[in-house]
Amino acid sequence: MQKITLLFSILFLALSSCGVKTTQSMLSDGNYDGAIDRAVEALRTKKDSKGKQDYVYLLEEAFAKAKDRDLRNLEMMTKEANPANTERIYNTYLQLNNRQEKIRPLLPLPLLKQGKNAYFPFDNYSDQIVSSRNALSKYLYENASGLLKSNNKLDFRKAYDDFAYLESINPNYKNTKKLMDDAQFKGTDFVDVYAKNETEMVIPKLLQEDLLDFKTYGLNDKWTVYHNARQKNIVYDYSLIINFRQILISPEQIKEKEFIKERQIKDGVKTLVDSRGRPVKDSLGKEIKVDNYRTLRANIYEFRQFKSCQITAKVDYIDIKTNQLIQTFPVSSEFVFENIYSTYKGDKNACEDSYISYFNKRAVPFPNNEQMVYDTGEDLKARLKDIIVKNKFRL
Repeated sequence: MQKITLLFSILFLALSSCGVKTTQSMLSDGNYDGAIDRAVEALRTKKDSKGKQDYVYLLEEAFAKAKDRDLRNLEMMTKEANPANTERIYNTYLQLNNRQEKIRPLLPLPLLKQGKNAYFPFDNYSDQIVSSRNALSKYLYENASGLLKSNNKLDFRKAYDDFAYLESINPNYKNTKKLMDDAQFKGTDFVDVYAKNETEMVIPKLLQEDLLDFKTYGLNDKWTVYHNARQKNIVYDYSLIINFRQILISPEQIKEKEFIKERQIKDGVKTLVDSRGRPVKDSLGKEIKVDNYRTLRANIYEFRQFKSCQITAKVDYIDIKTNQLIQTFPVSSEFVFENIYSTYKGDKNACEDSYISYFNKRAVPFPNNEQMVYDTGEDLKARLKDIIVKNKFRL
């Protein structure tokens, strides 16, 4: 038991030493907040123990250096008076405050050899946080409002991000929410979706409606909205055209096939006989018994109903403003109707178990051409969605 306790003690000291060295390395590299985080984590338990003293010293030093660096940076940014620094100034004051709040629950932290507590000079940054937040809010509002006057959708999206950030740090600032909505509307690409029938067949109305119902695709995102019917007061940026090129439907076919199935099954035992038909006996004079097998046989009459449909199309991406073809993608889909059923003469158990289910089936009506086209369209819709997901209008 003493050996186990000693082993655990050695292991604990080794791990502690490793943690202290890592924290020291962070401090030497200027990663003061990383060193603070490691020291704070180590001091959450047994903070007053002798084994944690190195962490107390390291925390005291890292805090002093981090605070000094932040205050020097603030002094320089204040002298520069560059409005672009408002976010850095605000975040630096937050960092100064958050660092104190991270350490505060651990205080006091004793320095055992010196007989005193570690020194952490805390300051109240609430006024600076409020004033820097107000300055940042003003800067974000003016900058984003200026971007809204642009004719570039990417500028509108930047404006939206600025307004969203402003709303997160200073909720209900002026009319930020309304301007966010304006920026999102202006930055959105609106896509007009429609189909063209270049085949010599009538495409079922239900299929066209289903293919063009982009709500079921789940493709609308933050900056792209698809409409299958043009709406008033919206200027469309792109068109997505589904061109049906060819629809091929095979004739209704019923193919017949006849074949024989045989299968041997065990049917009791029988006496083993030699080539002369005499019973074979073992060394004790007893007749030798072997498995008796019986052959099952069935004549199978198989019927296969078959009909297929293939749709060939292409998807065109059009820039409406320039009336230019951006990209085009071929797409095709096939649907096969097949029904297999069988009858038999003889013993159906001659067939494999997986085949017996066909004896319970019967002929069924063939789907009409419209239904075949619609069923093919279900797969076509999945392929169309895949094309659109992989090929956005604007990256």
